Amino acid sequence: MTTNDTPTVVLVHGAFADASSFARVIPELLAEGLSVVAPAVPNRSLIGDSAYIASVVRRIPGPVVLVGHSYGGAVITVAGAEENVKGLVYLAGYALEEGESLGELQGGFPDSDLASALVYSPFPLEDGSGEGTDVSVEVDRLPAIFAADVDPALARVLAVTQRPLAAAAFGEPAPTAAWKTKPSWGIVAGADKTLNPDVQRFGYQRAGAATVEIDSSHLVMLSHPGCVAEVIRKAVRSVAN
Repeated sequence: MTTNDTPTVVLVHGAFADASSFARVIPELLAEGLSVVAPAVPNRSLIGDSAYIASVVRRIPGPVVLVGHSYGGAVITVAGAEENVKGLVYLAGYALEEGESLGELQGGFPDSDLASALVYSPFPLEDGSGEGTDVSVEVDRLPAIFAADVDPALARVLAVTQRPLAAAAFGEPAPTAAWKTKPSWGIVAGADKTLNPDVQRFGYQRAGAATVEIDSSHLVMLSHPGCVAEVIRKAVRSVAN
């Protein structure tokens, strides 16, 4: 399948997770002969995280398809403005409008179960100017809320290895929305207890994304890797020259 014009797939993880959340999808993409990059997102701020992913994209020769899970959807909405990004794939993700924040988008819909399970913890800011606030999920509640259809043993590991997201990221408006000028695809996780599925549906419809819905928990990449890989392959085939 791979040619010089075949896009590299860049997988962008979300909050409370890391790049290993794509562990079941990556082998399927590699078996297809696709080039894959799965960077670690700092999870410190929407602007900073998007700038970091944009820097990763710029180092890749040739076209790119950006895939964002959850908060990673917001990140690719901004980083996707890079010239060599040819398509966007949202996985149970936030497809923000220009000038809109995570909090504003999800604030227009009923809270998911996640809202009552969040934990707020201080952390020192890098510049020494004070403290920021990290947001994570109660360890004993994360499996049911985040990974209900993932193997229970793995879900327990995910609970104790989660990557927090700085609270500041929830209030930052997206400076751009790449879906306005680039094709997009979206997977709605219909049984999602982390991000209200209606938030996903609304964002995808607004973006004009080609959308499929899967009866899945938030971690759709781990519970339905074949379906996720197929949507990514469709995006790659669609934008390849």
